[in-house]
Amino acid sequence: MVLILMIALIAAVDLCIKEEIEARDGSEFPKELKGTNGKIILHKSHNTGFPFQILKNKPELVRTVPTVVISALGGVLGFLLPKKGYRAEKLALVLTLGGAFSNLYDRLARNYVVDYFSINRGMLKKVVFNLGDICIFAGTALLVLSQVISDGYHLVRELNDKKR
Repeated sequence: MVLILMIALIAAVDLCIKEEIEARDGSEFPKELKGTNGKIILHKSHNTGFPFQILKNKPELVRTVPTVVISALGGVLGFLLPKKGYRAEKLALVLTLGGAFSNLYDRLARNYVVDYFSINRGMLKKVVFNLGDICIFAGTALLVLSQVISDGYHLVRELNDKKR
């Protein structure tokens, strides 16, 4: 139950921030986020496609693919929830689903995703994110990392068993 509430909390926080950004006049942006010494810049950006406006001219596909992916990830989480262990995988799915639900809501309700900040460093200066995007990225990275570690562990055990 706690994991489901975490998904809802991630989505709700991101949607609240998006609402605040949407309520403001676009002429206020871009602007520095106070207290970050210019490291985080706030924007009011509308993305009608996938990241970097990919497939922006295919709105039905841009709504359908995330719906299918979220359904599949939700199914995997539902399968894992009653099982002991799998902490990293469960957390990864919670992060990914929380961010994905927020962005899917935008796609369905607004026909675009609200992106609202960039990191004023190197190549990241040109990329505008939202909290949902960060959670999707972190969840995906955690899932890949947990699989690499798990596969490495099993490979080492297998090699050790062969030596015996």
